[in-house]
Amino acid sequence: MSKFYTVSATLIKAAALAFTLVFTQSANAKPLNIDVGEFTLDNGMKVVVIPDHRAPVVTHMVWYKVGAADEENGKSGIAHFLEHLLFKGTKKIASGEFSKIVARNGGQDNAFTHLDYTGYFQRISKDRLEMVMEMEADRMQNLILTDKDIKTERDVVKEERRTRTDNKPSRLLSEQMSAALYTAHPYGIPIIGWMAEVAKLTRQDALEFYRKYYTPSNAILVVAGDVTAGQVKELAQKHYGVLKNTATPGPRVRTKEPKPIVERRIIMRDKRVSSPYVMREYLAPSYGTAKGNEALALDILTEILGSGTTSRMYKKLVVKDKVAVSTGSWYSGDQMDYGTFGFYAVPASGGDLNGLEKHIDAVIGDVLANGVSQQELDRARKVLQAETVYLLDSQSSLARVFGRALVVGMSVDDVINWDDRLNSVTVQDIKNAAAKVLQIRRSVTGFLMKPQSTKKTETN
Repeated sequence: MSKFYTVSATLIKAAALAFTLVFTQSANAKPLNIDVGEFTLDNGMKVVVIPDHRAPVVTHMVWYKVGAADEENGKSGIAHFLEHLLFKGTKKIASGEFSKIVARNGGQDNAFTHLDYTGYFQRISKDRLEMVMEMEADRMQNLILTDKDIKTERDVVKEERRTRTDNKPSRLLSEQMSAALYTAHPYGIPIIGWMAEVAKLTRQDALEFYRKYYTPSNAILVVAGDVTAGQVKELAQKHYGVLKNTATPGPRVRTKEPKPIVERRIIMRDKRVSSPYVMREYLAPSYGTAKGNEALALDILTEILGSGTTSRMYKKLVVKDKVAVSTGSWYSGDQMDYGTFGFYAVPASGGDLNGLEKHIDAVIGDVLANGVSQQELDRARKVLQAETVYLLDSQSSLARVFGRALVVGMSVDDVINWDDRLNSVTVQDIKNAAAKVLQIRRSVTGFLMKPQSTKKTETN
């Protein structure tokens, strides 16, 4: 699942960088003019082909334009639940055999659910592309679910929630902060769902969701690897092009978040906490909703404020003031409707979270008052451009970055031309974006700590 559950700025930053991939051939090169193929099948299914001829392998991904934020009220977790169920059987493939077939042919497969999308992928030898394409097309429309499948997989999801969320205080805090940040918009509902609602999901719920959203016109096929657009088009027409649409999902209309008018604070005490910390999240525009250079400016700002040991927060809180042992910031802008901008800090031994928060506020206040320097902007921009180049080493990253952009309403050109747009960001753009987003009324602040100690008193 894509929604972060820890205070790992590195992981959050990696997700944002994957979204804003830039292709460069040398330090002074313009973005690489990749011959990305695009076409749409007669049934409305969009196809993107990304040539990568370094090895005779392909990454085949199907992205559905449906995620946790599209669920019906009272049925939270159904998108993620259906992701699990899609590995059950069809008339052609017995229950549980899908992944085994991929593995026997030397490949790997998996799936993921996000707030805005659900995806399925296989990485396999290029001569097996047609095989996985035929299998994926088959389960797009021919899924067979039994009551036993529902009970078994529902229990699996419930245990997953216990293990990954309920048993981890940091993830519980993150979940509660999201619920507080979004007072009306469905981004406040966890991807895995609320336990009480997950426990009531039925076979009928799953089938209705499947028939409504798992249809060609609501899907995007992305193939990266040792293939040409012509080869993929021939196979896609053969296997996906013959499928009829089972429904018309329609526009993705979600309740808009009211204008924030009050800051929110959450204090979570748990005996399982090993390291206390303070975290703050601000409601921010996403790449899809930002105006002008706002999203790009926020990506650069998070690099300046909280990325690594040269960032402002690290140098001020850890090195100079010695009030923290770890700090970080993130901008998550790859969602369709809203993004988030945030900070975290782990106090030095014996440190006070309230005092640590004041130090964070001082760093934020300095940016709001004085902005950033041209030197900071230039350095951060170069770091972002350099780091994204390494993503080219992973073929799956090529497929993911385009798929993620397209499924939330962006284009191939938005990805390829990201570098040019990044170069247009100014220090004033960053100051304007900070002033718009870093307002305390747009935020949720969370404290994670151990329970307060209580001393037993003796009575005579």
